[in-house]
Amino acid sequence: MRVGELIRRTLSQVLAQGDIHDPDLNRMLITVGEVRTSPDLKVATAYVLPLGGKNPEDAIEALKRNHYELRRAVAKSLSLKYAPDLRFIIDETFDRLDETRRLFSQDDVQRDLDEDEDNT
Repeated sequence: MRVGELIRRTLSQVLAQGDIHDPDLNRMLITVGEVRTSPDLKVATAYVLPLGGKNPEDAIEALKRNHYELRRAVAKSLSLKYAPDLRFIIDETFDRLDETRRLFSQDDVQRDLDEDEDNT
């Protein structure tokens, strides 16, 4: 299993259980969509989004504020040579999915798709 996925699961579990000593962070329901690691595993970038997508900047700020405690929780759970430095970025995957759905629902795109289907 990839290290990024292990880190994602660990972060998700820590955030869901409210193990961090920050009431602001514990009030938020944050989804960890993906974690990408650098080749040397020293940096892990977590793509996160608060449930419902509301106030993502506040979520990122709370995560950054608790960076060291989250890093310690990940290091405690995983047996890696180095505890990765955690970075947090707003996950825009859902926005891209909405835009893709909107594009596919356009009449001219549907017509082109129907033509392609008829030609196969």
